Amino acid sequence: MSTIYTSPGAERELREHYLRELQAWPVPAEHLRVPTGQGETFVLACGPAQAPPVVLLHGSGANATAWGGDIAALARGARVYAVDLIGEPGLSAPARAPLEGGAHARWLEEVLDGLGLTDTAVVGMSLGGWMALDLATRRPERVRRLGLLCPGGLGRQSMGKVLGALALRALGPWGKRRAVQAMTGLSAPEMRPVLEAVERTFARFRPRTERLPRFGDQALGALTMPVLAIVGDRDLMFDSAESAARLHACVPHAQVRVLPGTGHAILGQGEAIAEFLTG
Repeated sequence: MSTIYTSPGAERELREHYLRELQAWPVPAEHLRVPTGQGETFVLACGPAQAPPVVLLHGSGANATAWGGDIAALARGARVYAVDLIGEPGLSAPARAPLEGGAHARWLEEVLDGLGLTDTAVVGMSLGGWMALDLATRRPERVRRLGLLCPGGLGRQSMGKVLGALALRALGPWGKRRAVQAMTGLSAPEMRPVLEAVERTFARFRPRTERLPRFGDQALGALTMPVLAIVGDRDLMFDSAESAARLHACVPHAQVRVLPGTGHAILGQGEAIAEFLTG
């Protein structure tokens, strides 16, 4: 069993659920496996084969199906590669390289090489947003456009609020549901399937607990590619106001959108991202 899961049964259950979700993927897709120094990486590829490429990087405790609600819009005009991050509950290797030192940028370069991509647009959410920024600041020639949804590494990471939300889990099923609502910022009735999926995952999966390294002003100032960042003003995980302010100051050409009444989980932005990718 991989140590990122709570038990062999938990790993098996999450994997079986993921495979069922892949079977119900909204658009035709290829399942690719790319060898890297961190182990095998699973990639879900869809969209026109000759269209401009975009690599999608999901957040912590998720996998490529995090993009399921947006994939139809994204795959209309792009060749989409939704990558399962290493060390997360997908089909990629369970390896967890250090966040400092460029290991994840090197891994992503190997993935791009394996996919035959010299450069590409990259879109990431949360942890995936941090990885997208890490690649863009270290290997800017590989990133044609950069899309960020609630990214880590910009605004302060709110560990105290997160711990407070997690403490609700001790109150039983009601507390676990409230903890997931607080962490994601999702509470509308139509979001119930998403909340149930998050609750199921985090009951069986051990997420990374270290703080994400912050990017310095100089590193951010070197980003010359087009940048779109979308954050929620009620993000419990990261200080979205600081994220927006730092991007405005250090990357003045970036498009920065702050969504009112929105928490950490930013969903349903497929059309906005597709417009950015073709702009």
